[in-house]
Amino acid sequence: MAATAESPATSHEQLVLDFIGHLEFERGLSRNTLAAYRADLLQFGEFLDGRGQASITASSRDIADFLASLEGTDGASATPATVHRKSACLRSFYRHLRREELIEGDPAASLAPPRRNRRLPHVLTRGEVAKLLEHPCGTEPIDLRDRALLELMYACGLRASETVDIEVTDIDLEELILRARGKGSKERMVPVGRTAADAVRRYLERGRSQLVGGSIQPHLFVNFRGGTLTRQGLYKIIQRHAKAVGLAGKMSPHTLRHSFATHLLAGGCDLRAVQEMLGHADVATTQLYTHLSSERLKDVYFQAHPRATVT
Repeated sequence: MAATAESPATSHEQLVLDFIGHLEFERGLSRNTLAAYRADLLQFGEFLDGRGQASITASSRDIADFLASLEGTDGASATPATVHRKSACLRSFYRHLRREELIEGDPAASLAPPRRNRRLPHVLTRGEVAKLLEHPCGTEPIDLRDRALLELMYACGLRASETVDIEVTDIDLEELILRARGKGSKERMVPVGRTAADAVRRYLERGRSQLVGGSIQPHLFVNFRGGTLTRQGLYKIIQRHAKAVGLAGKMSPHTLRHSFATHLLAGGCDLRAVQEMLGHADVATTQLYTHLSSERLKDVYFQAHPRATVT
């Protein structure tokens, strides 16, 4: 039977805790996603407190007003992507409460998701990718690591988190295949190009053993002390080499991943194959790169065709 008043078992904080536990153990969401959802729901709880309202008795109007309040009037408005995430979080939260029979009706069911203006990600040209990947050209252990890291990220379209999570046993340099662990601990197999495989092989043979020393370290990429490389450390590596080749303003944590997908599609790779290699659950996410490829083709066309422009 649905609850009609807040009790210790149905306090907002307890409901959030139960919901986050469900997401973690039943759906296997990442720590970052769980932390974001928890923060979103606690913010919603504070909004309801200001109205003297509880989450189990909140109405559709309460939820809509909360999302509208995120736009703000003091210049601190949330981005469209943030509002979209909070909206999705609330819809999932109230579906969970409905399944648990803590509420009779779902106040978020009629909530229309806000329009999400998706900015096209920046993509490097093939020449820019080559400049970046070829910059770490020394023979010191750190140079070999950086070259292998950049080559592998571009060769396999890896997320930053996936790159630092790679273990030595995840890559087969003979079969040219990599096991990547994506969002929600989902694994996928991705082909590895020979250039990237050669860079990883050189790193393993001449660089990693010197960095690790005698310690036992399962991760492929390590820091200069031989410990596990963090995402922050990876970002610094990418930014250092990007700055050195004049690409500092064009690089984001996902730039090589975006470039990987766009270059494959522009080269004629099947959309579904790219979706599988990227680990996208929805092909609509991958279709964004189809648009990018079309824009690139248009640029090439108007630059090259003798009668494409009026003279």
